[in-house]
Amino acid sequence: MFANKYLQKQNRKDLIERVPENNFGICVVIPCFHEPDILQTLKSLNACKLPSQKVEIIVLINHSEIESEEIKTFNFNTKLEVDNWILYNKKDGIRFFAVGPVELKKKWAGAGLARKSGMDEAIRRFNTIEKPNGIIVSLDADTLVSKNYFVEIENHFKLHPKDVGATISFQHQTKGLKEKHLQGIQLYEKYLDYYKKALDFTGYPFSMFTVGSAFAVTADAYVKRGGMNRRQAGEDFYFLQNLVQVGKVGQVNSAKVFPSARLSDRVPFGTGPILQKWINGEEDLTQTYNFQAFIDVKKLFDLKEEFFKIDEIEFKNIINKLPDSVRLFIQQDNFLVELNDLNNNCSTLKSFQSRFFQKFNAFKILKFLNFAHEEFFNKENLDEQFTKLNQSIKNE
Repeated sequence: MFANKYLQKQNRKDLIERVPENNFGICVVIPCFHEPDILQTLKSLNACKLPSQKVEIIVLINHSEIESEEIKTFNFNTKLEVDNWILYNKKDGIRFFAVGPVELKKKWAGAGLARKSGMDEAIRRFNTIEKPNGIIVSLDADTLVSKNYFVEIENHFKLHPKDVGATISFQHQTKGLKEKHLQGIQLYEKYLDYYKKALDFTGYPFSMFTVGSAFAVTADAYVKRGGMNRRQAGEDFYFLQNLVQVGKVGQVNSAKVFPSARLSDRVPFGTGPILQKWINGEEDLTQTYNFQAFIDVKKLFDLKEEFFKIDEIEFKNIINKLPDSVRLFIQQDNFLVELNDLNNNCSTLKSFQSRFFQKFNAFKILKFLNFAHEEFFNKENLDEQFTKLNQSIKNE
């Protein structure tokens, strides 16, 4: 079976006893920690038009082994509540499973390990029916979905069978938000759009929205990728950026998820903490990365072919053509060492070009942007930078 070695390495217990139904093809995994509105998410999923394949929903109720008794009790009651809801909302084509509460080791407890635990269970279930093209969908416990959610996810992978994953369009919930809160989420979504389009402008081929509640991955690709990581925050970003090294990650635009825009201090970064800082006056979401920094890194990407099979002298000659921000960054980051490794493992220019962005990847771009804004640029008004970006795209 396709995932035997992966599952043996994980050495994990089965979380669901009931065997998968025939034609099981889509599994939605929802980590659930101290979530008061989980039933709204389940009702939203249950209202969806069903696809041709059978659907399973795994709600992974979890907390740290050192969590307070108050939250442990809350999660226990959540399990009872969800089990009761499942009992009275059964229908053909979709099955819901409430798992837990699962106690996670304190060192790793958090969104990453909870998501991994649920996704690994999805892998086990697909493995029992030898379904490497089964689709695992990541969702959050405070998120709603459009009624065509399942159908459009299924259609995407039917139309693009070589895709190893897909991100899904999203729009944060705004109903009932106060003015400052509403302004914050609107600015944050505009920033995400700006950042993705600016990456596209640079020529980086793997730009995408990395939102934990809005992506899907094939079972086979999940295993090849090594599974979800255990990071306590940002697990979605790291997983998706590494997934592109397995194959193409597409985009489902015809369905939509609606994540919560709630404030949060559970994790160090992400939508909730950013909005909380905005409300507290600790983060100015009207300011963003200077567009000139993206222009600068584009000049590096435009010259990437020139780095093929070069020596140190040629390397210095090439980087001297680049803006100071990029030149100093790649010198301090020892990028020549990574280039040498790349050249040693690429016999053709074509293979070098395809693997260049495995070295200068999304993590390194973000590292460059932070370096450039410490040493060369100030953050500027988001609207103004977006206008500059759009004008540059128009002029290309």
